[in-house]
Amino acid sequence: MSDQKTDPFYITTPIYYVNGEPHIGHAYTSVAVDTMARWHRMLGRDTYFLTGTDEHGQKIEKSAREAGIEPIEQANRFSAPFRALTDLLDLSNDDFIRTTEARHQSVVQDVWRRMVAAGDIYSDTYSGWYSVGDEAYFTEDEVVDGKAPSGHSVEWMEEQSFFFRLSKYGPTLLKHLEDNPDFVRPKTRYNEIKRFIESGLNDISISRSAFDWGIPVP
Repeated sequence: MSDQKTDPFYITTPIYYVNGEPHIGHAYTSVAVDTMARWHRMLGRDTYFLTGTDEHGQKIEKSAREAGIEPIEQANRFSAPFRALTDLLDLSNDDFIRTTEARHQSVVQDVWRRMVAAGDIYSDTYSGWYSVGDEAYFTEDEVVDGKAPSGHSVEWMEEQSFFFRLSKYGPTLLKHLEDNPDFVRPKTRYNEIKRFIESGLNDISISRSAFDWGIPVP
């Protein structure tokens, strides 16, 4: 096994949505991640700490339209205070990434091409209850009184989508867990993750066609 005290250590905050100003929750999360990064640097580990803003998606497009501006204007307006937050809190992040940056788009599209080459992507129709607030689909069992588990409203949607063949990686993931029992931490979650994979993984939708504000599929 590898020496965890000398292995490189990577940590990231969530990449924050630019549909509003930063609040105390963003500050708390950023400080918590910063504390972890500083601790691992003190241990002598090669540490990389990332933060940034998630500037794509239907929620961002909706917020921009309601404000009477273009989505990129919305992104520029609200990404700036998140970047300023790093100085205000004296964060030790190594980078700040915006999903609208060309460097991010090029990497995403490169990963997409690799998945296509591996036969891991296919086109199909996706249907289900969708929450714009959560930017996620939910099953019939998860929707209660027309609401997502978060309390956000949902609407029935059907759209053409590209799917990732997650199901084909179940056996590979199980073998990896068995060969590396310390891969999942804390250990109390190991059996939970193992049972989840054993129950069968579903392919997942990884694209949207109902709106335009996103990174174009190659």
